[in-house]
Amino acid sequence: MKLLSHFAQNRILGGAAVLAVTQFGASVVGLIRDRALTQTFPGLRTVDVYIASFRPSDLLFQIFIMAGFSVALVPLLARYHVERDEREMERLLNGVLFVSSIGFGVIGLTLTALMPWLAAYLTQFTGEDLALYIQFARLALLTNFLFVFANAYGQYLLTVQRYWVYGLAPILYTVGTIAGTYWLTPFYGQYGPMLGTVGGAIICVLTRLMALLVRGYRPRITPWHADIGELGLMMLPRMIALAMLYVELLVFDAIASGMPAGSVTVNAYTRNFQSVVLGVSGMALSLSIFSLLSQAAAKKEWSRYGIYLRKGILYLLALTIPGGIALVLLSPVAVWLVHLESQESLFTLCLLLYALSIPFESLNHLFARAFFALKDTTRPAIFNVFNAVVAVTIAWFFAPRLGVLSLPLGFTIGHVVQMAGLAVMLPKKPEA
Repeated sequence: MKLLSHFAQNRILGGAAVLAVTQFGASVVGLIRDRALTQTFPGLRTVDVYIASFRPSDLLFQIFIMAGFSVALVPLLARYHVERDEREMERLLNGVLFVSSIGFGVIGLTLTALMPWLAAYLTQFTGEDLALYIQFARLALLTNFLFVFANAYGQYLLTVQRYWVYGLAPILYTVGTIAGTYWLTPFYGQYGPMLGTVGGAIICVLTRLMALLVRGYRPRITPWHADIGELGLMMLPRMIALAMLYVELLVFDAIASGMPAGSVTVNAYTRNFQSVVLGVSGMALSLSIFSLLSQAAAKKEWSRYGIYLRKGILYLLALTIPGGIALVLLSPVAVWLVHLESQESLFTLCLLLYALSIPFESLNHLFARAFFALKDTTRPAIFNVFNAVVAVTIAWFFAPRLGVLSLPLGFTIGHVVQMAGLAVMLPKKPEA
């Protein structure tokens, strides 16, 4: 019974186990989506456009929304959660939703109008591919607007440690893309996957909202909350960091879009496989520990804070190193799963380089959340910027010689630099 108690949903291993299962499920469904896309559009150029079209809206979403949600919302909600003040948690969530939805809505509409002018500067697509990119990018903005609500609800679920619903919603989102690819493509052609993606985003929002309604949450129009000012201050460094990281992805796509057809797809799909191991190990543990670190910091229980952090490091290394090795050994299976046998040798080398990054990126997620729990967003942001600068520099320099392999090489070295910097600056004994 004592052993089983460690796997309760409100414990590190229990929460991590739930998140690992759902992250693995999301990864499996994501691989099915990738295979569906490559089978349905074997020329791969439509798949290249689909992947690249999300970068601009993802960049804005991460800068203006997730910069606040991922670093500040959980610690702020946790402050009221430990005081058992559910009504104040509700008011904070409603206030944040009102401000963020209005803000991102204005940004999204502006970018939608400017997309025909901006598209030529964001990719090297031309002709019909460029026209399709513009329309896909507009639908991607709508998808990310819906995720303003989905992610706000998700942060609440993380705070109260309701991991099952938090983890299942993204699976339903990806199922929408698969359904659109198979069922809507015969009617709407290349727009089928994107229409399915929008539908999946709607389902994701409704799933998480229903979970909150069951807990007693009531959505109301709340134009402001006193904590939003603090949230804004905390998110400023994170905005810079996320901007750099998504500029990195934009540059990677810009480099790959000038290479032979399929280069964007190979890079994205190998990164997706890396994300499978990262999701079920590094991300699952980091998310599970985040709420516990935030609650310990809110109560100023620094001994417990240190215990959670040390356990997290040991658990991550024990999971991610074997996971990376297994990923490389299973590369032939990965090639078959996403129907890219024609690119097998290139795919395998890219996957090897991305696999090397798994322990380092996992530790970066944990170390960053150790700072976020203390409401320190500046130091993680500094090393995120170093990460992006190193990655882009290496990718750009080696692209003429290594081709698409320069992208995972830069990505991995960037995470090594970030991990080393965060480890040196890691809080040893927070001030009370």
